[in-house]
Amino acid sequence: MRIAVGLIRIALAIAIIAAVVTTHLDALGRGPVNLFNLYGYFTTQSNLISVGVLIAAGIQAFRGRASGPVLSVLRAVATTCIAVVGIVYATLLAPIGADVDIVAPWANIVLHYVSPIVVVLDWLLVGDRRRLGLGRIWMLLVYPAVWTIVVLIRGATDGWVPYPFLSPSQGYGVVSLYCVAILVVFVVFGLLVLLASRYRGLLLPRRG
Repeated sequence: MRIAVGLIRIALAIAIIAAVVTTHLDALGRGPVNLFNLYGYFTTQSNLISVGVLIAAGIQAFRGRASGPVLSVLRAVATTCIAVVGIVYATLLAPIGADVDIVAPWANIVLHYVSPIVVVLDWLLVGDRRRLGLGRIWMLLVYPAVWTIVVLIRGATDGWVPYPFLSPSQGYGVVSLYCVAILVVFVVFGLLVLLASRYRGLLLPRRG
């Protein structure tokens, strides 16, 4: 079972890398690429973070070892972020056909649907992770908070924002409401991820 879990993790990491590379090459084919814009999307960054933890957790699974405390926290961060990616895309972006700069349909599916679903299921079902207390919720919020601040600064200076609901053209009152709503979503999902770490898991159950 541990070999199967490891293979699934590595396979998803490879699929994500392929989707990101395809998106990059497609952008190159359409003209000069601004790397700060192309890789400024929360979706892309969260998927790349997921690649790192999937590879690390996959290697640990091959070795028959559980994730240590640091890797467990990083996996919790990745799980929270990628879960929010899936929810926000499905509820806010996909319904309005928002441009997320991912042209290839299969790459869009991998980055917005497959990755969130598989990473969340991996956290919920596979028990090779440490138990994490709810007091660590702040660790799960650091990266999203920094990303949001950077995006707001860019929106106010060079005008670029990755998602329309963060555009200053709506007025900062509206943007602030969206930021509060997103914070609430991150806190809720983060707490759920931390709570899930208390359970042993159906696959590779934690001992004790």
